[in-house]
Amino acid sequence: MDGQMISSYLNVAQLDLDPQLIAKELELLEQYIASSQLPSVRWEYQIPELGEGGACSLFGYLQDEPFKLSDYVATHSQNEHKLANLQNIVNYIQQQTQVDWYGIYQATDTSEGAQLLKLAYHGAPSRPLFPLTEAFAAGSNNVQVALSKQGRVINNVENYLASGGEYYTCDPKVKSETCLPLFNTQNECVGIVDAEAFNNDFFDSRTLAILVACCIKIPHFLV
Repeated sequence: MDGQMISSYLNVAQLDLDPQLIAKELELLEQYIASSQLPSVRWEYQIPELGEGGACSLFGYLQDEPFKLSDYVATHSQNEHKLANLQNIVNYIQQQTQVDWYGIYQATDTSEGAQLLKLAYHGAPSRPLFPLTEAFAAGSNNVQVALSKQGRVINNVENYLASGGEYYTCDPKVKSETCLPLFNTQNECVGIVDAEAFNNDFFDSRTLAILVACCIKIPHFLV
């Protein structure tokens, strides 16, 4: 069954990776989830000020008020358990890869339309919501992946920008980024994960296998 899920994921996301390596990493992830103690849920977190037009965060400038996840996600015990599992996966990713930034986003209907909502993350403060619109996708790797359902691996951000790729720079230290879709059982995109590193060529085959293994597991814990 895992083999079918992996093959389906790679096919829809249009990623050329080794299914057997992903299956091995998925097994290790499941062992970790079964044996680890769940972390606390972060219901509030600091977020940056947005730049002109709201397209990009102002790196190093934080809003006075924290973002309240509870304004978008009900705080009952079932959701708290799911969010704790998502943070547990975030912690696992960081431990296994030493990635500098990693976040899990769910596609969510809000009063301002469909958006990507950040549920759990590791790293510096970042924006909590991304509008799921074609207009925003023109400058956002995250939204482009969510709308296209295709994964993106960028091992040199500078070269990617020079070639005209959809991207906005918030943290100038980021040199590599991988953004991958999350699918439900009907292969509909229900969110994305975003990983960033301060080195070029960070996302090798094993690191990508770990990320994809987590992408297969994460939808079980979306709220």
